[in-house]
Amino acid sequence: MVTHQPSTATRTGVHSPVRQAFLLLRTVFTIAPILFGLDKFANLLTDWTQYLAPVATQVVPVTAQQFMYGVGVVEILAGILVAWRPRIGSLVVAAWLLGIIINLLVLPGFFDVALRDFGLLVGALALNRLATAESRHPDGMISK
Repeated sequence: MVTHQPSTATRTGVHSPVRQAFLLLRTVFTIAPILFGLDKFANLLTDWTQYLAPVATQVVPVTAQQFMYGVGVVEILAGILVAWRPRIGSLVVAAWLLGIIINLLVLPGFFDVALRDFGLLVGALALNRLATAESRHPDGMISK
């Protein structure tokens, strides 16, 4: 017996590919900023100060590590905001990533990381669009 699967447009709830994409992006943009923000205090993954353009500490007169502590706090708060209000949090993360990209473009040798972060910025903007649709259609049915 052949059963008919509903089309993507008629799937609802967690079975909707749009809902799944929203949940996936919201989860990643919640967890990643929080983990990276926490690591700004521990430097287990890398020495984060190597990614900071010297002009940053000229503008804000603190050490590079103190600057990274501030970055860590902002990243943790941004991740929490994405979890709580993904439509707003995704824009905060996108703006934050734009700042990181500009910082990396000032440094020689980090253009590959800047390009990667541009991809993340696009993902944050995609989350914003999905969060906007989600807020209009919380049952997961998003019309075309």
